Amino acid sequence: MSADRPPEDPRTRFAAERTLLAWVRTGLAMMGFGFVVARFGLFLRELAAAEGRVPHQGRWSMWFGVALVMLGVAVTVLAALEYRAVVRRIDRGDPYRPPGWSLGLVAAVLLAVLGVAMVGYLLAV
Repeated sequence: MSADRPPEDPRTRFAAERTLLAWVRTGLAMMGFGFVVARFGLFLRELAAAEGRVPHQGRWSMWFGVALVMLGVAVTVLAALEYRAVVRRIDRGDPYRPPGWSLGLVAAVLLAVLGVAMVGYLLAV
């Protein structure tokens, strides 16, 4: 440690790690929910076949589910990259600068668009 820099507050690193873990949980939740959505269409087809009805052949639930899984993967990867950048800034002793983009805002907009598309699909079926 250099004499011109004050000792590092460990809470800064812990906060960065807590943020990373929160994003990992969010990504896992998106992936899990995507799996459920993808399999929901299969469940509805099996239910219709068991009742003797012609099953709906729409594949939209699979695509919505795959999109949610992919979004969960992307959020997890982007969170890891952002964490690495924050830790490097901490190691260099740079002051905090907010990023030019917000992972939370990007995820919220993408989830909102996907949610509106899912509502449209559910109303059309």
